[in-house]
Amino acid sequence: MTGQSDQRQWRTDTDSLLRKLVSAIPDMLSTYWLSADGESHRFVFISEHVQSVLGIAPEVLRENAEAMFSAVHPEDVPGLKASVAESAFALSPWRRQVRLKMKAGHYDWFEINSMPERQADGSTVWYGQFHSIQRYKDLEHTLRERETESAFQADFQRLIANLSTNFINLGFGAIDQRITDLLRAIGGFFEVDRAYLYEFSPDYNVMDNTHEWCSAGVPALIDSQRNVPTDGFEWWQCKVNEMLSGNRVIFVEEIEQIPAGPERTMLEQQGVCSMFCVPVRVRGLVTGFFGVDSMRKRAWREDQADLLIIVSGLLSGALERNRLESELLNQSIRDPLTALHNRRYLMPRLHEMLSRSTRYGEHFALAMFDLDRFKRINDSIGHLGGDLCLRTFAEILLEQTREADVVARFGGEEFVVAFSNVSPADIRLTVNRIICAVRNHDFVFEDQVVPLTVSAGVADIGELDVVPASPDPLIRLADDRLYAAKQAGRDCLVDASGVSRI
Repeated sequence: MTGQSDQRQWRTDTDSLLRKLVSAIPDMLSTYWLSADGESHRFVFISEHVQSVLGIAPEVLRENAEAMFSAVHPEDVPGLKASVAESAFALSPWRRQVRLKMKAGHYDWFEINSMPERQADGSTVWYGQFHSIQRYKDLEHTLRERETESAFQADFQRLIANLSTNFINLGFGAIDQRITDLLRAIGGFFEVDRAYLYEFSPDYNVMDNTHEWCSAGVPALIDSQRNVPTDGFEWWQCKVNEMLSGNRVIFVEEIEQIPAGPERTMLEQQGVCSMFCVPVRVRGLVTGFFGVDSMRKRAWREDQADLLIIVSGLLSGALERNRLESELLNQSIRDPLTALHNRRYLMPRLHEMLSRSTRYGEHFALAMFDLDRFKRINDSIGHLGGDLCLRTFAEILLEQTREADVVARFGGEEFVVAFSNVSPADIRLTVNRIICAVRNHDFVFEDQVVPLTVSAGVADIGELDVVPASPDPLIRLADDRLYAAKQAGRDCLVDASGVSRI
């Protein structure tokens, strides 16, 4: 019952969190379904703000996708339908740029990026997004009008397109390299000497240089620009406030324009002659800034700030997506009740430990814990009281183990701790200490003390004749010993040496 209740609660919490996260994303996320015969189609899911963007109610699209296709510019419809058919046939990514009729009546450009998946009934489902690229199209239009800058237009468009593609196809965990690639590309394109990204602390009192590119011969500053306090830099704090309140770009054409003070002294020591700093926003909040420095006096383009704002927009979108993916990943590998890692996280870690044991002979062991007579506790004080006991036990586990140990909720009232590079004697000592801590802890729910004990079974990789291909044999051994601890009267540990009770 506890496991089912936890699972229902987990699903409810997950659905609520996903709805909140999706609503915070400016793109229209969608799940598009097309029948096997191509006669029926609908959006199984689409972001609620399709109503405010296109004026189409989400429930209409969930019944039939025709309203979305009717919003496509007539010139773009044939190509769009062909791209859907091609993607469905080859199960290749569905990527297409189209103009959609906005709620106000005009057309804006959007880029569709979706991955197809064939269903058992022959239908196809695409998972992806409608991403507004109107600002990039506007920039393209502006640049095309400047006939004297045709070469620059083409190069900049190509650069932005390549950078956009890199971020759209960004794999999880690769954002740092992609940001460095962007700084290198932008720095080279605008012929500056340094390009960088800073992140503000939540209170804006500290800034951290997270990424940097320098041209040949220009010394890197990133190591000296970690966790830099902004107090004492009066001019800079004023400029940061302008960033926060007015989304202002900081442009210093010549360092001599800065009032004498610590900021000017520092920039002169760094050899900076002029600079641009552009705010970077994530979820509507300024979280940092992107900047470029020139070590020599130079003439800047009149639209330089606008172009850098476009680049900042790319960074904002990438950082926003990365933050969302990180939150989703963390939520997927955490138990929502105890905040411990769950089995989805535990099993890959155990496979890693097995691999290191095979390659390098590294030692590790598993301890499996189970709260004694937990069903009786739930029946006597209710599930809320039971949840309190689970959370408190999780806290005890974290207090009694090392950061290097993997602590996870295995399911229900069962927990697992994976110990690496610890002797069997030390593991026995630690597990017994945990058992004693639980026995001596006052679990109080609604002014009622709940007596609670825990049993444990420990299995060591060294006990197996050969290192197995999966952690299952070790888990089974730990589980068998946990059962033996229950049979021995509970509130004790069973390992290779037998029953241990303190």
